[in-house]
Amino acid sequence: MEKNKKRWFVQSVSGLLLTGAGLSTCIHAGVEKLGGGEWFWTGTLGLVIFQAGLSLVIDGLRYR
Repeated sequence: MEKNKKRWFVQSVSGLLLTGAGLSTCIHAGVEKLGGGEWFWTGTLGLVIFQAGLSLVIDGLRYR
């Protein structure tokens, strides 16, 4: 596999995994909010992870 395709694959898969993890963390924060628990920092972390995943996926497109 040539260098650019390998980088595209690794970066895109990492981005998709981070996107899913960020969404799961945000959903967990929403459940915590409904239950009256601490949710702010968990939700913020989830949004940061989600945005990082999207950035990796979008940036990986230039190596395809």
